[in-house]
Amino acid sequence: MSKITTELLLERAVPRSTRLRKIETLNLYKLQLKTGDLDPRLFSRLRHLQKLDLSDNLLDKFPNSLTLPDLRVLNCNNNKLEDVTALKQFPLLEELTYENNVYLTLNDDYKVMFLLQNLRLLNGKDITKLANHVRRVNSRKLTSKVTAHWEKFFRDQLPEKYTAEQVKSIKKKFLKSVQTNVVYGPSSLSEFTRWRVKMIAEEFLSYSLGLELSSDSEPEEKTDENEEESTESPKEAAEDVAQVTVTPSKRKRNHSKSSPGNKRSKSQASTEEEAEDVSAEPLHFLQCHSKGNSREDFKTQLWSCVFEPVLDSGARKDPIVNSSRTVATCGGESVCLIDCETGTVLKKYKVATEEFFSVAWTTLTMVISDSRKKAHNILAAAGRRGIVKLIHVAADFCYGEIKAHKKPIATVCFSPTQETHLFTASYDKRIALWDIGIPDCDYNFKASQLLVLETVSVPLRIALVPTCPEQYLLAGCEDGCFAWNIKLDKGQKSRPFEAIFQFPDDESMTTSHRVDGLAFLNDDVVVSKSSKPGCIYLWSWSRSFDPKGKGCQQTMSAVILAELEWSTTDMSYLTLSTCPAKEYVFCGDEKGSVWMYNLSSYTPAWGSAKGKRSERRISPSQILKWPELRVNGEQPPEILVNNVVADPAFTYLVVLTSVNITAIWKKS
Repeated sequence: MSKITTELLLERAVPRSTRLRKIETLNLYKLQLKTGDLDPRLFSRLRHLQKLDLSDNLLDKFPNSLTLPDLRVLNCNNNKLEDVTALKQFPLLEELTYENNVYLTLNDDYKVMFLLQNLRLLNGKDITKLANHVRRVNSRKLTSKVTAHWEKFFRDQLPEKYTAEQVKSIKKKFLKSVQTNVVYGPSSLSEFTRWRVKMIAEEFLSYSLGLELSSDSEPEEKTDENEEESTESPKEAAEDVAQVTVTPSKRKRNHSKSSPGNKRSKSQASTEEEAEDVSAEPLHFLQCHSKGNSREDFKTQLWSCVFEPVLDSGARKDPIVNSSRTVATCGGESVCLIDCETGTVLKKYKVATEEFFSVAWTTLTMVISDSRKKAHNILAAAGRRGIVKLIHVAADFCYGEIKAHKKPIATVCFSPTQETHLFTASYDKRIALWDIGIPDCDYNFKASQLLVLETVSVPLRIALVPTCPEQYLLAGCEDGCFAWNIKLDKGQKSRPFEAIFQFPDDESMTTSHRVDGLAFLNDDVVVSKSSKPGCIYLWSWSRSFDPKGKGCQQTMSAVILAELEWSTTDMSYLTLSTCPAKEYVFCGDEKGSVWMYNLSSYTPAWGSAKGKRSERRISPSQILKWPELRVNGEQPPEILVNNVVADPAFTYLVVLTSVNITAIWKKS
């Protein structure tokens, strides 16, 4: 039931009133009001309301039909507003305040200045001159640029007689192109500029050219590419973000490529289901991590990517439900958030003196104010400086950093059960467990180190054991694969490894080999890639690790379930990933290709108590070949795939390369 009633409105009127239509001033502050409490039917009776105070509430937006035709003064301080465009329903508004709404930015200030033609005061400041500039000069400049863009690139594409489908197609292409290419003003106003450009472009198509636009206009592509300011180089942090889309010259449907061992024996074919043949299309090729935003940068290495979790999935633990199409990528001096479907760079964070190696997501339930709690996604990014940056993505704010190590951090990951627990693996031969804390409403937080795991060589990849993520951690290192007991009730803060695993090496077993790829395929099956050319091992955690073993630093033999056939290159650090929900393994190679293994027909046998090792190497179900690309008329240099990650539903496949190109494939 709504908190607002007729009686409450009459009581809160200044002065108190006996009729809603007579109220001119209304104070509704500190009532814990949410957007749903603003009933348009009730507010429509406030025909003569001129001043409204809604400060210190929980509003995240305004309903679109409050119908307050005479409203002149509005106070929305200390709410949770995320959008201001609904305020255009109050055309006579002269004074507006919405301070301490963490999600509103400078771009929103410019939007209300354009939408509200009578606005004089914004957050207590006279904005008359600036607003006139926004409404007139800014609009005139952008209109000129939009028109010129049409004349130069799209005018000749429209035939004299056109169909509805042709109109729809050219509209979509023009709107996307004009929002990407028309630039005006500082980069801090890029979101406002794109918003106005889209509006002007739609009006241009509708009125100037007579093209009817459908009522369900294309969704706005938000690309507020914020750059984190760097104290070392403020100039670089303030530069415009350049995004280059590299288009493949051929976009052929990619089907599986058979390899020498791809044929199964008759006995295999009779007992196993045929692997699913996946078709995938290259969707986008992005060059968004360039140093200094240079379009000529094909040297920046891209290292890590991870899909953002969905906030509104409630208590559902299904990983497919809990994933979005937004992916965080890192490489060079920047971290980018990319919409995989549109190829839009939603946000960009830069630290001029950093080289980022790893990113990880967690979801924190933060206390906003007045003891209210709300879930927010936090992104951790780390790299060469040994510092972890903590970024509140929705607020576009890097709220803190942890000086975790004195040497570079190779990889980071959050605990799936303890949302504030972050593991950092460093070139100082240590893996540290941190409690990053939960920031308060002023972003004050306290981080503490809980545990240090000593390694004998540099840790490259880490993975928590799915069945006991609070007890065991597995790490692939420069000199082997190790396991630690990470249970916090043991009391020992600095710990040596508990076990080192040995693997087949020609005719014998060895523990000494670089493990540069490590992930769990399911609760028990580990996938690891070593320096042995052409081979990826699948092995059983439960059958390899003996928790009852006496003492630390034991040597244990990995119980091999199968070997995956892979490239024969001796190139290191081309890591692998898994998609547990779909039982896939992915690994890139030294030629830009992605090797995909559908293991759904093998896992039932491996899961049985008497599961035997697959005698033959398992060939890839499919190899996605790198398309022919030309950048400025030339082919990029040699392409190494450093990392490849699929979202949990295996809709998108994100490929990170050694030549500063992020490739996004989509399963079709």
